[in-house]
Amino acid sequence: MLEYFSDYAWNLGLGMALDMGANMDEIDRASRQLRDPGCARSDPAKTFFHAWVNAAEQLVDKAERDEQSANGLSASEKYRRATVMYITAERMPPHDYAPRTVAYDRLLECFDKYVALGNVNCKRVLVPYEGSVLPALFVRADGDVPAPCMVHFNGLDGLKEFLFLSGFPEALARRGVSTLVVDNPGVGEALRKHGLHNFAEAEKPAGACIDYLETRKDVDPARIGMIALSMGGHHAPRATAFEPRFNCCVAWGANYAFGERFRKRVADAAASIQDPTLAPSVPHLLEHILWVLGATSISEVLPIADRFTLKGVLDRIRVPILITHGEFDRQISVNDAYLTYEDCINSPRRELRIFTQREGGEQHCSIGNMSLATDYMADWIGEVLGGNPYPVL
Repeated sequence: MLEYFSDYAWNLGLGMALDMGANMDEIDRASRQLRDPGCARSDPAKTFFHAWVNAAEQLVDKAERDEQSANGLSASEKYRRATVMYITAERMPPHDYAPRTVAYDRLLECFDKYVALGNVNCKRVLVPYEGSVLPALFVRADGDVPAPCMVHFNGLDGLKEFLFLSGFPEALARRGVSTLVVDNPGVGEALRKHGLHNFAEAEKPAGACIDYLETRKDVDPARIGMIALSMGGHHAPRATAFEPRFNCCVAWGANYAFGERFRKRVADAAASIQDPTLAPSVPHLLEHILWVLGATSISEVLPIADRFTLKGVLDRIRVPILITHGEFDRQISVNDAYLTYEDCINSPRRELRIFTQREGGEQHCSIGNMSLATDYMADWIGEVLGGNPYPVL
């Protein structure tokens, strides 16, 4: 992963931006002042936020001029890059920082314009869920027959737009597999617009997604799989273990014992220890976790976090499962991947793919070189679910 900054969370965000197809010159123009040790920063996260929002707004201004000149495809591309800048900015400051809310609304607007003006294979849908909805993006497989489909959940701090812009749903579509990219409880619109918080029993929202997919004539209900990344390394195996309608599972980065790791983070924070094996994905991480899990204090959140464990769960999985992990993941030890693999004793096809430092993709969820992982996972899913691979010419 590119170490452009001295801050891990910033470098992670930059790596995600590059994986979404950001322009490095635009990144550098927004960020070079942030690399200056003499730059006065009373709150670094907010300083980063405003620098990247300003870059996004410049792109929006250019896109609007393209629109006025009837250059829709050029506008679409600039709205795409503006969305990337907004996504990267929005995750940095505290969740109650008012400009963050504005930036989130702006990224949704830019993403919608990118899709509409570019005629992009991406349709916004709402999945009914317990009196509310799970906002999602449906990416349709190439071809005219009912296709297999992956339900794609997020992690602790991701967005469905990030997952789409990573290129993974498109890679699946080219292999004959559709994707339902979901803002599951605790992330994206589900949290920000509908007040839905995260919890361990992922089979509940995942089952609602299957209910929705079973109403679609373009989806083969006998070939639905589950994938999720980061914290989703808990959600995907957990949902597959308890929801028998899933036909395969992919853990894009294992997450075997989130509760144990959270308790260690709390203890280290109290002792003012900075464990390099527990790098924060975002600034204000503990406060972010409280927001995601719907708690107001550490004492309240601890029993919620403790339920996030895969111990004693994975022997219920009786379908193919793939676990991927980076060899030097600084957020979640690679040991979580080995533990997840070892417990899937009843899977008819279990596979563990560790990405090494030598080949690339060795960081958290292979961020910084995600295409190594997304290509591998797309090939595996296409084979397991029986998609129609893109023809070799």
